[in-house]
Amino acid sequence: MRVTEKELNGHTFTVREWGVEGLPKMLLLHGFPEYGGAWNDLALLLSDRFHCIAPDQRGYGASYAPQEVEAYAMEALVGDMAALIGSEPVIVMGHDWGSAVAYGLAMFRPDLVSHLIVANGVHPIVFQRAIAAGGAQSEASQYINKLRNPKSDAVLEADDFSRLMDMFSSHMDTSWLTGDVLEAQKTAWRRSGLRGMINWYRASPLAVADPGVPIDLPDMPLERFMVYCPHLLIWGEGDTALLPEANAGLEEFVPDLTRVSIPDGDHWVLHQHPKRVAGLIRDWLG
Repeated sequence: MRVTEKELNGHTFTVREWGVEGLPKMLLLHGFPEYGGAWNDLALLLSDRFHCIAPDQRGYGASYAPQEVEAYAMEALVGDMAALIGSEPVIVMGHDWGSAVAYGLAMFRPDLVSHLIVANGVHPIVFQRAIAAGGAQSEASQYINKLRNPKSDAVLEADDFSRLMDMFSSHMDTSWLTGDVLEAQKTAWRRSGLRGMINWYRASPLAVADPGVPIDLPDMPLERFMVYCPHLLIWGEGDTALLPEANAGLEEFVPDLTRVSIPDGDHWVLHQHPKRVAGLIRDWLG
């Protein structure tokens, strides 16, 4: 693994790379509350065939982390990664919030994305419908409103991130998060603080309904949210944060979609089953 700093749109980002220049490029986009180094296990399994590139996204790790909520609008987050990609299309893979940026690139900068891979992440319109319905996904997503509280970062930082750790592992398997892996993750949290990371939630326009109280959504120009490149969705079925309804109807927006489920995985499927996920990616990309 190589760690470098890159200037993207006038700001400094930390970027990790595996594999050699000249191999097909694969951009790996982490979610909350991880950082670029969280891709290490999977990237090592793919680096013989792909040049894997994993940034600390805006607000995370050692990258640019402004304090203002408005600095985390999706347009800015997608713009960061468009600048990192450059001018030639690449394979883009996202997990959790990283999937939102991956979908954003595929929808709004399709010239930069040859193939889209998502692991336990959601398309913005499909997810908005689910969390506005007032059902099980609305209930599972109440943590979003809690994170939007102005004091949430201070609460989660207290006692060496004990409450953040509770959130990380809520009803899911984090047996992989120990030793050096845990210490590296906490080092990233200490370096960035949590404000920028949580500002992704504060800046998002997503509206979360109270359980049993559905929200009426305005009409949206659905054509803007189409994904026309080949798309692989890998899903750990035990995810308690993102339920099956979170991506129900995805085919409406993705004509070329391949779904693969991992029954004994959950939201952290990339860490639980990196060899299986790497095999799925290799097979799908042919």
